Amino acid sequence: MRWFHMVVICVFAAAVIIFAAQNLHIVTMSFLGFSTRVPLALLAVGIYLLGAVTGGSLLALLRQSIEERNGARRARRSAAY
Repeated sequence: MRWFHMVVICVFAAAVIIFAAQNLHIVTMSFLGFSTRVPLALLAVGIYLLGAVTGGSLLALLRQSIEERNGARRARRSAAY
């Protein structure tokens, strides 16, 4: 299973590198009144990294809340006995 994950990661990385090489055009990005001109590939990588950071943080937050809930249930069970 580990090799499968490595293959998927390598295929994804190769696709990103090919995308970056073929999309060096300058695009204008506007958000909340701010505007900037950056290469499309750089913009895509930046958005991907922002998604990875926020997605990882959300996953960690959900995991922590589930563990706290399960810990509270165990504590109530222990107190009941």
